[in-house]
Amino acid sequence: MNNFVFYSPTEFVFGKDTEMQVGALAGKYGARKVMIVYGGGSVLRSGLLDRVKQSLQKAGIRYCEMGGVQPNPVDTKVYEGIEICRREQADLLLPVGGGSVIDTAKAIAAGVPYEGDFWDFFIGKAKVTEALKVAVVLTIPAAGSEGSGNSVITKVDTLQKLSLRVPELLRPVFSIMNPELTYTLPPFQTACGIADMMVHIMERYFTNTQDVEISDCLCEGTLTAIIKEAYRIKQNPGDYGARANIMWCGTIAHNGTCGVGCEEDWASHFLEHEVSAIYNVTHGAGLSVIVPAWMTFMAGHNPKKIARFANRVFGVPESEDLEEMALAGVSRLKHFFRFIGLPVNFKELGIENPDIDRLADSLHRNKGEFVGNYVKLTKQDSKEIYRLAL
Repeated sequence: MNNFVFYSPTEFVFGKDTEMQVGALAGKYGARKVMIVYGGGSVLRSGLLDRVKQSLQKAGIRYCEMGGVQPNPVDTKVYEGIEICRREQADLLLPVGGGSVIDTAKAIAAGVPYEGDFWDFFIGKAKVTEALKVAVVLTIPAAGSEGSGNSVITKVDTLQKLSLRVPELLRPVFSIMNPELTYTLPPFQTACGIADMMVHIMERYFTNTQDVEISDCLCEGTLTAIIKEAYRIKQNPGDYGARANIMWCGTIAHNGTCGVGCEEDWASHFLEHEVSAIYNVTHGAGLSVIVPAWMTFMAGHNPKKIARFANRVFGVPESEDLEEMALAGVSRLKHFFRFIGLPVNFKELGIENPDIDRLADSLHRNKGEFVGNYVKLTKQDSKEIYRLAL
């Protein structure tokens, strides 16, 4: 096990009707004026946005707002939000929604006190040294942004989709999580969220670090719980217990708990970021295509942990042929993804002829000569994985 620092100060307020506590919690964390960030559609139709505003008003906290955040959040909305936040002198960002809204709010929070271009943080030109506070009302269990210090933004001009990780400053101070808010999610969106949280765990699980049994078991247990609850939701979308477990799994998957002491990989996410940046597909659906291809590649290059995953998560019998075990696990993972309504190849994703050279060139231009850690991928390796996803 490697040395590690684990810092996770978020206060999670979980359960039915918890969105009514947003005003009191914002006051607890010293907010004088809140900037609400949201997408549109469901938070308006469901009345959630109105309930959040009423709670803030009741607590005597002023607010401003910015709507219209889209999936695969973009830099133009961040610039707009920074301008509004500065003008209104807001001191706490309150995203109401899923990962795209939360990631946008985090980028705004980092950008407001910075004199330069917030994109400097994403390209490594500058480091975040201060940020406004962020709090969350979660409606989509998927990205785990409600418990992480991470943000992913796409730059429109260059189609660069890059991530930022600043756990000490960008973790939300509190996150409100009401599983009932997820009842009306379309089945495809629920499935994409399930894929995203599963891969967040896999990025930590597929490691060469030795003596991380507790992290391995946490990963395996959480993955099996996600699969079990996904079947329950498929049968009954209004099952509160299943929705609650899935929502909490999404948080555990990405708040760092599952990866302590491990060298993490993240190649699958980086491979997928190029796909969703260029072709604007849903991130979770892109992952359900890329991850089985990545695992298939790894079965022939470093099968040990893939084989353990196959055995511990999907019940593949142990065998001396680790590659065979690994490939059987990939087959069962693809079957599960298809069962919950996700694609497992580019054609099913709606991309008939992906430009593999462009994808690989962009990936390695953004991330360098080698990508990932489980096996460090060259550009030729990345092209092979994209081909395996055809």
